[in-house]
Amino acid sequence: MNIQSILSDKIKQAMIAAGADKSCDALVRQSGKPQFGDYQANGIMAAAKKMNLPPREFAQNVLANAHLSDIAEKLEIAGPGFINIFLNPDWIAKQISHTLSQPNLGVQTADTQTVVIDYSSPNVAKEMHVGHLRSTIIGDAVARTLEFLGHKVIRANHVGDWGTQFGMLIAYLEKMQNEHASEMELQDLEAFYREAKKHYDEDEKFAEKARNYVVKLQSGDEYCRSMWKRLVDITMQQNQHNYDRLNVTLTEKDVMGESLYNPMLPSIVEDLKKQGLAVEDDGAIVVYLDEFKNKEGEAMGVIVQKKDGGFLYTTTDIAAAKYRYETLKADRALVFSDTRQSQHMQQAWLITRKAGYVPDNFSLEHKNFGMMLGKDGKPFKTRTGGTVKLADLLDEAIERATVLINEKSNNLSDTEKAAVAEAVGIGSVKYADLSKNRTTDYVFDWDNMLSFEGNTAPYMQYAYTRIRSIFNKTQVDLTALYTAPLMLVDEKERLLAIKLLQFEEAVQTVGREGSPHILCSYLYELAGTFSSFYEHCPILNSEDETIKLSRLKLALLTEKTLKQGLDLLGIKTVEKM
Repeated sequence: MNIQSILSDKIKQAMIAAGADKSCDALVRQSGKPQFGDYQANGIMAAAKKMNLPPREFAQNVLANAHLSDIAEKLEIAGPGFINIFLNPDWIAKQISHTLSQPNLGVQTADTQTVVIDYSSPNVAKEMHVGHLRSTIIGDAVARTLEFLGHKVIRANHVGDWGTQFGMLIAYLEKMQNEHASEMELQDLEAFYREAKKHYDEDEKFAEKARNYVVKLQSGDEYCRSMWKRLVDITMQQNQHNYDRLNVTLTEKDVMGESLYNPMLPSIVEDLKKQGLAVEDDGAIVVYLDEFKNKEGEAMGVIVQKKDGGFLYTTTDIAAAKYRYETLKADRALVFSDTRQSQHMQQAWLITRKAGYVPDNFSLEHKNFGMMLGKDGKPFKTRTGGTVKLADLLDEAIERATVLINEKSNNLSDTEKAAVAEAVGIGSVKYADLSKNRTTDYVFDWDNMLSFEGNTAPYMQYAYTRIRSIFNKTQVDLTALYTAPLMLVDEKERLLAIKLLQFEEAVQTVGREGSPHILCSYLYELAGTFSSFYEHCPILNSEDETIKLSRLKLALLTEKTLKQGLDLLGIKTVEKM
C-alpha cells in the first residue's frame, strides 16, 4: 500500500482536469505535523505559475476535480496553495486489515526488473577490514529490499582476483607447499601476503620466477591457474565466514572477480580504437573526454591500456557494465563503492555509453558512500594506527554486547544470552552504519551504537521483543485478529495505523535510491509511535473486548513490520531480551 503514490496519481488527475499541463507533478509528501493533515500536495504553486493563475484559485479548481471521498475525510487549502489531505479512518482500517492478511505486508511492485548489485569486493590473499564493511552491508540491505519488492536481483561480488601481484603470490604459495606448510599458516592471509612481498623485494631469483608466473597465469598456464584458484578459494572461505557472521546474503556463487572480464579487455580496447574513441599517446591507449577537464582546461585523458600492454580498472569497469547488459540481461546496475571512486566510475561509464555498449535506458548507478571515522574525526584505525580487521571488529562487538546483556538480563539462560549478545553486537555495528545517510562520513562510537536509547539496534530489537511479550501474556487466538474490526477511536491509534501503512513508501524509496537509512528512520518512527500508543491506549487491560482485539491487531502488524523491516536490513530479532 503506497498511499503517497495513490494520492499523487489522484491529485495529478485533478490538476490536469483543472487545466494543468500533463507533465505537472502533484508533489505529495507526508505532513510533518498532524494539524496540516496526513499528507500535503505541494505542486499546486508551480502548476499555477505556469498557467498564470493565483495558486489558491487553482487549488480550488483542483479540489473541485478531485475524486478522493473514499480515501480522504477532508481536503483543505492552506497558505499560498498547499492542499492538506486528512485520511478517512474507515479507509485506513480497511487497508490495515488488507495489509495484515497479505504476504509481504501488501508491498508490491508493478514493473519488476533484473538488477545487478555490485558490492563488498574484497581482495584475494588479503583479510577483509573495516573498509569493506559499508559496501558489504549497505549493498546487502538494498539487495534484500529489491528482492522483497519482487525484482530479480543478481549479486556481484567484484573480487580483486587479478593483477601482477599474483605471480608473487603463486611463487610464494609454491614455496610454502614445497616446505610442507600447515593449512593454518595458509589461513593467515596478512602474514602470507607480507612474506611474499618480502621475498619478492629481497630475493631476485624469487622475483624473476614471480614475474614469469604472471605471464604464464595471464596466458592460461594450467599449473598457475590451479595455484591461483587455490589462493582465491582460501580467501573466499575466510570471507564467507565474515559474511555469515554479518548475516549477509553473499555466497561463493556470487563471486564475479576481475578475472571474469579479462578475456573481454583486448577486444574492447581494439573496438574503442576502431571507433576513434581511443588513440595512442606515448605508447599507451587513451580516451580523451571533453566532459572532464584537467588543470589546464584540456580534455582529460583516461588510459585504457598501459605502455606495457596491461589494462586498468577503467577497462575492467567498462567490460563489467557491458557484461551486465549483454550477458546478464540486466535493466539496472548498481555499484556500491567509496565516494572517492565517483569520478572513476563516471568516466568508465561515459566511455561505455559513447562506445554504444549499453543503451540510454540502461541505468548505471554509482551508490557512493562516505568513510567510517574514529572519534578523532580521522579514518577508523586500531590504537596503534593499523587497519582494523573486520573479524576483530565483530569479535569486539559481541564481547561488548555480552557485557551489556549480562548487566540487563537476569531471566535468560546462558544459551539465550549468547544468541542475544550476537544479535545485538552484530546488529549494532550494522545498524549504526545503515541508519546514517550513506553519502556522508560517520563517526564509529561503541557507546552510542550499543545504547538502548535513540535510533540504535538495541532500541529497535527491544521494541520488537516488547511487543512479542504482549502476545506471550494473552490467550487470544491470533487468527481471530485478522478478521477483527479495527476501531480507531483514539488519535494515537490513528497515527499508528497511518505509520504502519507507510512501510511500503519507505521500502520503495530504499529500492529506488539505494539508501537504507530511509528504512531505519521509518522503523525508528514506527517504534516511537507504537510506544506512544502503548502508553495511552490500554491493550490487555481494556474492558471492551472489541477494542482489545482492535489494539492487538495494531500490535500484531507493528510486530510483523518491525521484524520484516529489520530483516531487510539484515538485522536479527530475538524473542526475549
